[in-house]
Amino acid sequence: MCGNLSQPRVARPPRPDGGDRENRAPRRRSAGPFGGMNQTSAHGLPDRRQASPSRTSRGDSRDKRHKKDERRTKAMKMQSSLATISYGHRSRIKETISELESFDQLDLLPAVKEAISGEVLKGMVDLKPTPIQRLAIPTLIGQNMGRRPRTRDTSGRQEFLLAAETGSGKTLAYLLPVIHALKQAEAADPAIASYREYFSKQMEAMKDPAYTGPREFDPHPTMARPKVIVLVPTAELVDQVGSLAKGLSHAVKFKAACFSANVSAKVIKRDMYAPGGIDLIVSTPHLLASMADSDPNILSRVTHLVVDEADSLFDRSFSPVTTSILDRALPSLKQLILCSATIPKRLDNYIATQFPDMFRITTPNLHAIPRRVQLGVIDVSRDPYRNNKNLACADAIWSIGKDAARHEGSVSGEIDVKRIMVFVNEREKTQEVAEYLVSKGIDAVALHRDTPEQRQSEMLETFTTTEPLKTNADAPIAAGVKGRRLPNTKVIVATDLASRGIDTLAVRHVILYDVPHTTIDFIHRLGRAGRMGRRGRGVVLVGKDDRRDIVAEVRESMYMGMALI
Repeated sequence: MCGNLSQPRVARPPRPDGGDRENRAPRRRSAGPFGGMNQTSAHGLPDRRQASPSRTSRGDSRDKRHKKDERRTKAMKMQSSLATISYGHRSRIKETISELESFDQLDLLPAVKEAISGEVLKGMVDLKPTPIQRLAIPTLIGQNMGRRPRTRDTSGRQEFLLAAETGSGKTLAYLLPVIHALKQAEAADPAIASYREYFSKQMEAMKDPAYTGPREFDPHPTMARPKVIVLVPTAELVDQVGSLAKGLSHAVKFKAACFSANVSAKVIKRDMYAPGGIDLIVSTPHLLASMADSDPNILSRVTHLVVDEADSLFDRSFSPVTTSILDRALPSLKQLILCSATIPKRLDNYIATQFPDMFRITTPNLHAIPRRVQLGVIDVSRDPYRNNKNLACADAIWSIGKDAARHEGSVSGEIDVKRIMVFVNEREKTQEVAEYLVSKGIDAVALHRDTPEQRQSEMLETFTTTEPLKTNADAPIAAGVKGRRLPNTKVIVATDLASRGIDTLAVRHVILYDVPHTTIDFIHRLGRAGRMGRRGRGVVLVGKDDRRDIVAEVRESMYMGMALI
């Protein structure tokens, strides 16, 4: 039998013309009980290869469709394009994380440590750093935690990639080290020391009633010359990151400013060119790039540049303007920090090409949806929906609202409002779905890229707070509602615009109206629920044309606690 393995026609059917007889194995009289297992043709039945040309062409057509379906089955993994991280590496990271249990173990400046407990985490009982904070903070400040020392490239610039799951505290993981470095550099800067001496003398002189000199101070050395830049893709993230930075600035004493479409040009100019200087700026790339076009020196003294949501800021829409800022800031940079909840292969390839020495800091659960987030599936192709996703979506929201109503508090007439996010794939669909939900008595609004940024912030404001939202059971609802209404829910219908980085702490339920195109979208959309250790639930609506195998694969990975790769 072994000799037959080298024959060119092994496991092929006999030729119709009877040729190639010398290579054919002799027919056995009795096949035995297992004889049919290796058959290559159906004896006793007409050979389909002998069929008419028309039937053959139909068979070829079926084969092509089958191959096309196979290609579509693999499309999800092809499109997701997530960089693979080995489980061995994940296990080693877990060991490293266990070495650090408290913020007190970090070599941060005392003022920075005080700001953590007094400002950022004020009122919290268990002040423990998250996995990404345990990994990133020591590395960024150069603290040796038993790991091999960081190598510095020839330019003296350090490059880092921080990648951790959504809601894991990445913002604090990069803000604390850059503020620590900012204050250290400030203490060692002779220009700032000289200015402080001048300022003190001038203040003392102005107290003298006989003083007749100038009443204005010379500009601070950092006026319009910030040291730290944090880039984020949206105005909501500017507000979110900026709020945290300003909270830290009150305790650590530095100047922070937020620049976005929500801030007037007058305020932006006032903050940038304030005589007292500016240390840290949180901005969207397009706005900062336009400012740098009019005053290129704005980026001339930047020592720390953070590109948050790097998977978005290095995609097609943002990449040209992000790289233009990066190119201008590189000569003075001491640290470049890219931060992301996922590492798409597109970003992975960009880093490998442009920054081959970049040090990667990843958490053990990167690319995994937390187990605390459950995923349910509604088969829209069955009754009573008959492939009507709008109806299925409204029904799911009503179910959430009615279930929540059973557990309301005892205050008469007052109810808790559940905040729900509905994600669609196409921008045009947001308005259609929102209007349908409103017609079914649900308080819903559409959020998409054409929505003015100020309006976006207003809509997301109640979704980004930990404060419980209360309303009166008899309160009026949006115009257009007919018949019964659901007063204890508030819904935003959005594309991926609202799934990137926004800290939707109040959201416990996410509805995936459309099956996401990629696993990256699954991670970001389901990551809006269950943030900061809270439980959450996702519901995906699956229609007749949707990829059920993809949904099943994601559910299984979530159940097993595995990464989506």
